[in-house]
Amino acid sequence: MGNESGAWVDEEFESLDLGDPRRDRRAKELLKRFAALPTASIPGACDDWSQTIAAYRFLGNEQIDWRDVMRPHWERTADRVAQFPVVLCIADTTELNFNGQEIEGLGPLSYEAQRGMFLHPTYAVTPDREPLGVIDAWMWARESKDADGNRGGIKESVRWTEGYERVAEQAALLPRTRLVYVTDREGDIAELMARAQELGQPADWLIRSQHNRNLAEGGKLWDSVDASPVLGEITFILPGRAGQKAREVQQELRAQRVKLPGLDGPTLTCVEAREIGAPAGVKPVVWRLLTNREAQDADAVIELVEWYRARWEIGVSR
Repeated sequence: MGNESGAWVDEEFESLDLGDPRRDRRAKELLKRFAALPTASIPGACDDWSQTIAAYRFLGNEQIDWRDVMRPHWERTADRVAQFPVVLCIADTTELNFNGQEIEGLGPLSYEAQRGMFLHPTYAVTPDREPLGVIDAWMWARESKDADGNRGGIKESVRWTEGYERVAEQAALLPRTRLVYVTDREGDIAELMARAQELGQPADWLIRSQHNRNLAEGGKLWDSVDASPVLGEITFILPGRAGQKAREVQQELRAQRVKLPGLDGPTLTCVEAREIGAPAGVKPVVWRLLTNREAQDADAVIELVEWYRARWEIGVSR
C-alpha cells in the first residue's frame, strides 16, 4: 500500500463525517487498501483475516450510507470542475454482477437468472479527457418479472432525466463553468430534452440519437441531417476491441437545425459523423448526435464530435 495512494485518500476524504471518528478512520483505511489493489477481492486487499472481518463489518453497518462515504469526493470533484471553462458530464450504466453469492437485496440483470445491481454514475472529465471525478450516482436493484412478464418498481429511464437535473444543480453553483451532459443512445429520451428546456438549459446536453424521430415540419430526423451538405471531416484511430484491430476512421460531418414535436423551446442541432472508405466487410462508424448547442461551422461540429468521442471511448475501454 503506497504512500501516494494513502495521501490521496486523506486529502480527498478530509471532510468525511460518518458520525463517529472510528468509522471515518475505518473508511479511509479501506479506501487506501482498495485504491492500492483496485482489482482485488476484499480478502485480497486486506493483509490478514482480522482486517478482512473488520472490512465486512464496516460494509455491513446499516447506519452507514454509501452516499455519505461519497459526499467528500463529490465536493472535491466540484472544486476541480470549477477550474475549467467546459466540463463533460458523462452518464453511463454498468452492472454489478454478484451471481452465485448469497446477498440480500439483489435483483436480475440483463439476463433474468443473473443476480446483482445496477450503477449509473455521472463522470466529470475535461474535453482533453482529464478525469475530475464522479459528481452523481444512482444505484438500484431490479424487481423480478411477474407471471405475466411485467416488472414492477421504478421506471428506470428516469435515471437519465434525474442525472441531467443533478448536473443542472451543479451548474447553478458553478457559474464560470459550462457543464455538458453527455449520454449514449439510452439517453435519447424526449422527457430529458423537455426537462432541460423547462429548466432553461442551465447545462448543455449532447445525446447520441437512437430514434429516427419525426420532425415538427414533417419528414424524419436522420433523413434531414443526411441530406444536408458536408461541413468538414475528422480522422481518428478507432481503438481495437472484441477481436478487431485498431484502425483509422475518416468521417464526413454534417449538421442540421431541427424542431422536434412536443418541444416548445428553441430548435435543436442534429450532427451526423459518417465514416467514408470503411474497409470491406466492416460496418462503417456512424454517429448521430442531438444537442441544444448551435453548430454553424465545421469547428463547432468537430468540437461536438470530439466531446462525444470522450464518452464513447470510455464505453469501448470498459
